[in-house]
Amino acid sequence: MIGSLRASVAIAAVAGAAIATAPGRAHAFCGFFVAGSDAKLTNNASQVVLMRKGNRTVMTMSNNYQGPPENFAMVVPVPVVLHKRDVKTLPADVFDRVDSLSAPRLVEYWEQDPCASQGSAYGVGGLGLVGRGAGGGGKKGKPGDLGVTIEAQFVAGEYQIVILSARESSGLETWLRQEKYNIPQGAADALAPYVRDKSKFFVARVDIRKVKRDAQGAVQLSPLRFAFDSNELRLPVRLGLLNAGGKQDLIVYVIHPTSRFEVANYANTFIPTNLEVADGVRKNFPAFFAELFDATVEKMGRKVVVTEYAWQTNGCDPCPTPPLSPQDLSTLGLDILASAETRSPYISWVLTRLHTRYSKETLSEDLIFREAKPAMGGRAKWNGTNGDEGATVSQTADGTNNFQGRYIIRHYWDKPVACKYPQYDQWSGPPGDPFGYSAPTAAKGLATAPRGKVVLRDEVRSPVPLLGIAGKPQRRKAAPR
Repeated sequence: MIGSLRASVAIAAVAGAAIATAPGRAHAFCGFFVAGSDAKLTNNASQVVLMRKGNRTVMTMSNNYQGPPENFAMVVPVPVVLHKRDVKTLPADVFDRVDSLSAPRLVEYWEQDPCASQGSAYGVGGLGLVGRGAGGGGKKGKPGDLGVTIEAQFVAGEYQIVILSARESSGLETWLRQEKYNIPQGAADALAPYVRDKSKFFVARVDIRKVKRDAQGAVQLSPLRFAFDSNELRLPVRLGLLNAGGKQDLIVYVIHPTSRFEVANYANTFIPTNLEVADGVRKNFPAFFAELFDATVEKMGRKVVVTEYAWQTNGCDPCPTPPLSPQDLSTLGLDILASAETRSPYISWVLTRLHTRYSKETLSEDLIFREAKPAMGGRAKWNGTNGDEGATVSQTADGTNNFQGRYIIRHYWDKPVACKYPQYDQWSGPPGDPFGYSAPTAAKGLATAPRGKVVLRDEVRSPVPLLGIAGKPQRRKAAPR
């Protein structure tokens, strides 16, 4: 029974909007791809959405790829036999909203005239304010010589889905090869623990004739949603290494009624936040953040999962995109986890964003998740100055989660100071429009962001003790005596 429960989250491992793939590059995918040709398939990045209440979990998976037009499939362990009624396709843009809402954000503020009267100093909103809240073969029931049984098969959109059980991993590997799939080397060894746990195997073959492509030629696959019961949240990230061509990038979103989440079997850390950065960071914010993330992981010893966001779903400050709506939550699983009476327009769960980047050398176990105490950080005071420089974890389970990765371009007052007692550090919109507000820039596409192009010491103005960065604070013009 325990083995089945451990495998129950396995299918969620492929959840999320995997970004378009470039040949020879691979990032996190917690099942593995099998091709219908000799072409090697690799995925680029995985994002996992797990909505959980009690022991019930609803997960959604989606993958985009670039590759040959031959049919291919993805193979993922599942705890139970799934039927057509258990599988639901979702609109693709729901992942974009979750990603945009929780992504690290770049904001830009201007210091107001320090000689303006105190009554006309502008308190600023939108700053992160403190205190705000596949294939055929075999027949059902006839395992055959290979010990593989087709438990169910059906079509869902562009997916031809087969649910398999197997007595031995070698038999499953042979079955896939007989079905003309060029599976990764070492698949049998990787699948063996899940076969021993009596997992089923979800094989979703994609009919390339039914899929859509975006303007860049990347195939857009419809997200698939599943629900299951499990005592433990676990992702089988080891399977994703079968398609690995290098380091793997994995972002996990956990949505829970009251708690943020962290990993139980690896180190946890928070991304350095509330850092002032140079004006040039706006040119390629994803590259800057990728460098900051990589440096944090390296400093922590590589075997670490980084918390980038923990906030209530009905709010954000500043907001790169509107908060998740009740409809968004319903799409992600609230329609299953909550009754109609409790799905009010004001419902607020906690969204946690966890990010890791790993290889065969740094990660040898599946990820296990647990509830964690509330965290705060990355917010601002009412006047736009930084409210907290890093993360603070509550000593009790009570409290509100308000943590975000927030990076600030500040334009300090550089005009003449015409008063005896100037009041600095009043931040707002650009000169002439102090009430002006522009949405923050979200760092997206991090798996494919160029690396090695940014020197953090040149771009970060705030001290970052964790990374040994002293910072380069900007100096104001001296006030008249």
